[in-house]
Amino acid sequence: MVKMGKDYYDILGIKRGASEDDIKKAYRKQALRYHPDKNKSPGAEEKFKEIAEAYDVLSDPKKKDIYDRFGEEGLKGGGPPGGSGGPGTFSYSFQGDPHVIFEEFFGGRNPFGQFFGARNGGMEEDMDTDDPFAHFGMGGAGMGGFPRSFSSGMGGMGMNSSVVKKQQDPPVVHDLQVTLEEVLSGCTKKMKISRKRLNPDRRTVRTEDKILEVQIKKGWKEGTKITFPKEGDERPTNIPADVVFVLKDKPHPIFKRDGSDIVYTAKISLRDALCGCSINAPTLEGRTVTVTATDIVHPGMKRHISGEGLPHPKRPDRRGDLIVEYEVKFPERLSQSARDTIAQVLPRS
Repeated sequence: MVKMGKDYYDILGIKRGASEDDIKKAYRKQALRYHPDKNKSPGAEEKFKEIAEAYDVLSDPKKKDIYDRFGEEGLKGGGPPGGSGGPGTFSYSFQGDPHVIFEEFFGGRNPFGQFFGARNGGMEEDMDTDDPFAHFGMGGAGMGGFPRSFSSGMGGMGMNSSVVKKQQDPPVVHDLQVTLEEVLSGCTKKMKISRKRLNPDRRTVRTEDKILEVQIKKGWKEGTKITFPKEGDERPTNIPADVVFVLKDKPHPIFKRDGSDIVYTAKISLRDALCGCSINAPTLEGRTVTVTATDIVHPGMKRHISGEGLPHPKRPDRRGDLIVEYEVKFPERLSQSARDTIAQVLPRS
């Protein structure tokens, strides 16, 4: 019988066999409930760490498979030896920062931002309506649990007053271009927006500018969304739109991006392709890496240099690869003597 040790499923409040979506939903709910910024009860910090460890294991197919078969003991290197489906030399110990995992899960932003000073305004994922804090900062509930449209519609009058439910304007979406170097190191972008705000009389409007600080985390992928709730135009009859920035990769003069990998095209001559060569491949930090090919280089052949790519968005301490892709330049013309020499040296097939 397998000794399970910690029950990661129980920690997340789900059953064995839960789907990937169920695991994400459970982590989101439990992490929000026990986050030390909101839960001040004794043991909340330790519970928050346990939840992060459970998610770290169950969200990784390899670790989850070993845990499902051999439990915590097998996962951490104490199970049956390899050779018959056992974990073998696999040894796991949780080394992550639960706060980093939490922020990366929510797209790098703290969902309690409006209370704790986070710079980015919203979360990449919609929060579960079952979550105890699902509406914080997302425009769902007003003070005391009353919807904002309801409490503002009361206007200080009795409960029998007519209530006009306001509709929120559609999101205002802007592209935000970032360089590969900015994705490598992370950065803060200051974006100036112009929007209409209600005057104190709540009927007339004025135009004002505002600077939004967008914190770009290491390794963020193209298409990542950063939402600033209700920063759009304000009118007497509407709920202001959310302002959404969508990350776009700025074209790079040397590299192409492929997820967390970067691709460098090395152009070499036909002679070097056949006889072997060494090239100095550039890196994003400005260094060079020597890559040597002793065998014949075929057009499109690739070499991977580990750890020279971009940070992984969920594990920024780890980086992707620099991929060197060879492009063979064929000569435009050959002399007859060169043709004869090549014909004698090269095989026909």
